[in-house]
Amino acid sequence: MKSEEPKFKKVAQGAEQLSLGVSVVVAILLGVGIGILMRDFLGYDWLLWLGIFWGVAAAGLNIYKAYKKQMKELEEYKDDVRYKKYQKNDEE
Repeated sequence: MKSEEPKFKKVAQGAEQLSLGVSVVVAILLGVGIGILMRDFLGYDWLLWLGIFWGVAAAGLNIYKAYKKQMKELEEYKDDVRYKKYQKNDEE
């Protein structure tokens, strides 16, 4: 018996895509906040830039993870007959 897809699958996928944008902003803001706290607590100005770097790196990691997940989901369609005409031919 074929398993049924959830009713709100498209809504969940849309929310997941939206959450990527939100997670990028939140990661950068958290990095800036941590940098400001470390700068104020320890007194070194360069710690703010370290926090910003950590936030941007975390945002990049979120994007990379979303990319890998999307590529894994698209692998399912690689051998599907309906999408063969959109693939590059090795003979050309």
